[in-house]
This record gives sequence, structure tokens and C-alpha cells, in this order.
Amino acid sequence: MKSRFNCYFDPKLADRLTELSLRQGVHRSQIVEAAVASFLSPDALDRQEAAYVRRLDRLSRHMERIERDLTIAIEAQALFVRFWLSVTAPLAPSQQAAAKAQGAQRYQSYIETLGRRLQRGDSLVREISEEIWPERRHAAATPTADFTPDDPDPSGDEGETA
Repeated sequence: MKSRFNCYFDPKLADRLTELSLRQGVHRSQIVEAAVASFLSPDALDRQEAAYVRRLDRLSRHMERIERDLTIAIEAQALFVRFWLSVTAPLAPSQQAAAKAQGAQRYQSYIETLGRRLQRGDSLVREISEEIWPERRHAAATPTADFTPDDPDPSGDEGETA
């Protein structure tokens, strides 16, 4: 013998339940009974836990990639600042206006190049990964940079070796 329960549902949920019962050709109580049984079964808890674990694993991998990318960005910036500070000589006051104008022009070029790279989806992290693991390169490689400073060495290495 079955026990009788009186339950109250939100009207929208009750409508959805009625629609489902009509499509399935079963009584609403059978659908509710199956839903409660599924909710209370240990398998349902295991499935929920497995789903949470998969989501957490995916989030953990995503956070690890973000952390790696941030570390690369910080190290690249620190390396650039260290290099720039070591090779940049102070300017005489008479040369500062011209240097400021040239700096503004170079900065504008840098911003435009950065915008193009971001639109294409280019990434320093991807370039570094391709240098470390050349076998992972795509068959149709894209140019790695369009920024050409006034420097004769476009790689920006200044004769340094990695």
C-alpha cells in the first residue's frame, strides 16, 4: 500500500509536470515518485559527486593555466624592465622633448600592434610553448610579431642567448 502525501509546487513547475505526464502518458504522482527515488538513491549522490569532481578538476586546470600565464607575464615584464633600466641612459634636458614625442609615437605603434595581436588571438604564452615544444606547432604558423622597433635586431634579444 502506498502512502499519500500532499505537496505544493510552484505553478510553473506544476505546469511542466503536467505537460510531462501528458507526453509520457503516466500520472503525475508516478513522475514525482521516480524523481524522489532518484534523488534519494545512492547512485544519484555518486553521480552528483562525480559531476562536482569533474567541474572542480576543470576549474583547477583552468586556474593552473591562469597562474602559469600570469607568472610568464610577470617574469617577461620584470625581464624587460631590468633590461630597459640597465641600457637606458639619462637624457639631457634639451633632448627630453624629442624623446617624449618619439616615445608617444612608439607607444601608439605598440598599442596598435597589441590590438591586432589580441584580435588575431596571438599570445606570448602560445609562442613560448611553441618554442619549448616545436612539435606542437600548427601546420599553418602565423607570424609571431609585427612590432618592429627602431632596434636593428627585431627579436629584441640584443645578442643574448636563452
